[in-house]
Amino acid sequence: MSTTTGPLLAARDLVKSHGRTDALRGASAELHAGEILAVTGPSGSGKSTLLHCMAGIVRPDGGSVHYEGLRLDICTEDRLSELRRTDFGVVFQFGRLIPELTLTDNVALPLMLAGTSRREARARAGEWLGRFGVGHRGDARPGELSGGQAQRGALARALVTGPRVVFADEPTGALDSLAGEQVMAELVSAARASGAAVLLITHDAQVAAYADREIRLADGRAAAMEGAI
Repeated sequence: MSTTTGPLLAARDLVKSHGRTDALRGASAELHAGEILAVTGPSGSGKSTLLHCMAGIVRPDGGSVHYEGLRLDICTEDRLSELRRTDFGVVFQFGRLIPELTLTDNVALPLMLAGTSRREARARAGEWLGRFGVGHRGDARPGELSGGQAQRGALARALVTGPRVVFADEPTGALDSLAGEQVMAELVSAARASGAAVLLITHDAQVAAYADREIRLADGRAAAMEGAI
């Protein structure tokens, strides 16, 4: 994969503390257009904090995050919220679907927040749920779904807006090995088809194997890189 156009998203020397705990101590990472990058490392190494900083969910205490020349770490909250509605999709370990909404309405919600009519948003949501094999569960609420079904719904919600970057934080962590492999295969297939880049946080070597490249964190720093673009 060529780097001539530079990274789509880049974190430089990030520092972030949670109270007295140093989560990141100078971590750097680059994500290129269309690339699937795995960030691995033991629990407490700063993986999720790195993702949250690169997605603009939390602000680093030091360092910078660049998205196509835009400094995310100094953007306004309104601009960051807009990016998360349009350019970024996020998948969390436990899905974080809204329990009061049906699966279809959960997936349609990002589109409606961006101004799409409810009818069109629900239609597009249904299409994405169908791609992930859970279209028949569209009227169910999250509490009525299996873990794998809920996570497929979360993937559909992250991809329905056509994001350029998908942030996946331990997307298979709450699933058994078979469901986890199925979800990863579906995520990779959908990302490849749409051209989305994926920043994948995982502690599982089998999940990391789906990536084009791997960065390993240890004690809040990038300790090793495997593969090349």
